[in-house]
Amino acid sequence: MGFNTSLGLGGSYSLASMPSPTVSDNNYIDFTATATAGWAQQYLPELYEQEIERYGNRSISGFLQMVGAEMPMESDQVVWSEQNRLHIAYKSSGAADGADSIQLVGTSGTCSLGTNLTNSLRVGNTVIITDTATGLKTLKCYVSQTSGTATGGNNTNFTVLPYTQTDLSGGDGTAVVFSDNEQINVFVYGSEFAKGSASMVGELKPQFQQYNNRPIIIKDHFKISGSDTAQIGWIESSDEAGNVGYSWYLKSAGETRMRFEDYLETSMVEAVKGVPGASTVDSTIADAGDSFGSEGLFAAIETRGNVFEDLASLADFDLVLKNLDKQGAIEENMLYVNRSLALTIDDMVAGLNSNYQGGASFGVFENSADMALNLGFSGFRRGSYDFYKSDWKYLNDAAARGGFGDVSGCLIPAGTSSVYDQSLGKNIARPFLHVRYRASQTDDRRMKSWVTGSVGSASYIGDDIMEVHYLSERCLVVQGANNFVMLKES
Repeated sequence: MGFNTSLGLGGSYSLASMPSPTVSDNNYIDFTATATAGWAQQYLPELYEQEIERYGNRSISGFLQMVGAEMPMESDQVVWSEQNRLHIAYKSSGAADGADSIQLVGTSGTCSLGTNLTNSLRVGNTVIITDTATGLKTLKCYVSQTSGTATGGNNTNFTVLPYTQTDLSGGDGTAVVFSDNEQINVFVYGSEFAKGSASMVGELKPQFQQYNNRPIIIKDHFKISGSDTAQIGWIESSDEAGNVGYSWYLKSAGETRMRFEDYLETSMVEAVKGVPGASTVDSTIADAGDSFGSEGLFAAIETRGNVFEDLASLADFDLVLKNLDKQGAIEENMLYVNRSLALTIDDMVAGLNSNYQGGASFGVFENSADMALNLGFSGFRRGSYDFYKSDWKYLNDAAARGGFGDVSGCLIPAGTSSVYDQSLGKNIARPFLHVRYRASQTDDRRMKSWVTGSVGSASYIGDDIMEVHYLSERCLVVQGANNFVMLKES
């Protein structure tokens, strides 16, 4: 790779006639990065004549940079706690084993909680019971008694008395008839006590669900022989402070860095936790008994969030909204979708508001529609929700997820949620989606890059080579995954 001598750098000369530039880990230019892209066009225009980027901008990173934040961590894992729902409701699973079900015992009003359910009902509670099968049978009742059973661990019985009839079985001629062993749903809507009665017995304590994730170490490197480094193009450049020096450019090293930056994102999206002793990866990566792998975005949503298949119409989209109502009802949400789903959504909402923007508040973008558009987002409003839609290149690229076609998009809540941080020992506000990277006063492992080998000032390792190394140690934190939606094709 030679110089373009028409750039005013002087007449014909060789590298030997120049001030001796040295290769180090801080004087190379990545011409694939946005900040330095102008160098390739201004000083090395022949690059575009020699090699055409037939696939355009091949980078697929940028999703997490837009959606989340990055924060340091000092331990082997990040632990956080999320508070459970405020109100009490039991919904029978309908499973054959009845472990997650509430079942009527006879027709006297006695109900039995499944073994996986913990009783939070107290005498005096007023409840609504409905049948699980149809949801059409509804009665409002009073909880008159709670008692444990002899078997089943958490098995607990409670007795309900209907307000508007004397018998759950409809023996008094009423229309609402529940049968023996019928599965029901229960919702506590309040309480009622007699005049002068004692206080309610028992109390409800906040319930937390604890989650954790661990960082993974991601690496890559590029190697070139010492002889071939003579083909490096050196460029005299200056920084903002006016300091002048020589930087070097090697296209393959730049591509390695660009690919590595993509891996930083795709690893956070696709990573899964390993099970020690249940995978052959265990003996290769992890120490005995240690965990390995990490929980990525897709795994978190499929495990703790919501999955919707075949979004094809406005009616389908409304079903997604109805499910959001049942969760945290976060008003502002980001939609990252592939091309096919983007066009489907365009068709769905075309008539809702003028070119989207008229109906959205753009609170995430400081109420600026121009800012949203400049970042590649289109906004629209449906019900009480604002949505900001953007193409996700990762789902379009045929060499990435776009080649599979199973995932068509993700709905990600905007803003922050309050969680209990185990290391800090207090409640803090964190973005629903963010990256934690390993860092301390000794070493920052967010994105490391260094050069080794026999070339220039690089650390000599005995071989006549130059190696550019990349490393990061990080994990993804998905808070309140119940507010996330993965959109899939069946």
